[in-house]
Amino acid sequence: MDLDIMWILVLFAIGFVGSLISGMVGIGGAIIKYPMLLYIPPALGFLAFTAQEVAAVSAIQVFFATLSGMFAYRKGGFINTKLVLFMGIPIVIGSFLGGYGSKFLPDSAINITYAVMALAAAVMMFLPKKGVEGGDYRKLTFNRRLASVSAVVVGILSGVVGAAGAFITVPIMLVLLKIPTRVAIASSLAITFISSIGTTAGKIMGGHMLWIPSVAMVIASIIASPIGAKAGKKMNIKALQWILASLITTTVIKIWFDILS
Repeated sequence: MDLDIMWILVLFAIGFVGSLISGMVGIGGAIIKYPMLLYIPPALGFLAFTAQEVAAVSAIQVFFATLSGMFAYRKGGFINTKLVLFMGIPIVIGSFLGGYGSKFLPDSAINITYAVMALAAAVMMFLPKKGVEGGDYRKLTFNRRLASVSAVVVGILSGVVGAAGAFITVPIMLVLLKIPTRVAIASSLAITFISSIGTTAGKIMGGHMLWIPSVAMVIASIIASPIGAKAGKKMNIKALQWILASLITTTVIKIWFDILS
């Protein structure tokens, strides 16, 4: 098989697996696909991507993955409009600033930013969750100021690494804002979609976009993300939380091991 075709198939597989899981647990998938794109191609003998390139490909892939996953969740009534607005608007501003500003950072700074975010998310996933499951999700109350401030910070940091920040916004919703799990997952997809607009625009303006890998990842996302979202709606709440916690923790260990060694 032609090496170029094999390379595209590897990228498609990475996008498919990452988007399937991301649709299931309500994240854009960057926490899964960032290390996969960084490590799998060179392990199979292909040219390695730089951290800047991985961040750019992740950004556009997350845009389509969250869009597809959001449509799969919209019929269940789990997306809280107020939560999406109070976190979505601040996060898109921050993500644009971080996405464009990342052009001035070295690869090592991008990797460390990603590692710190993932570590914070991992710690929060093992803290007690106090959101009340069930009831009328449209009447949820939450700390609006805390939601907006945390969204700005997450937006800037996630824009740097080409993520939309869902792998840390979900733990923030569960632990700090006390949002029920399914509402956090569904609303996170909508917030992440908004965030990814700013991140993608910043990355394109920064000049780091690789279009062929991006298209392969996007096609995989459109197919796999809705499948994952449908599966996630049927899964046990605790199982979803543990899947997300396991993914984040595994990534944290790998990234920090590489940085420290």
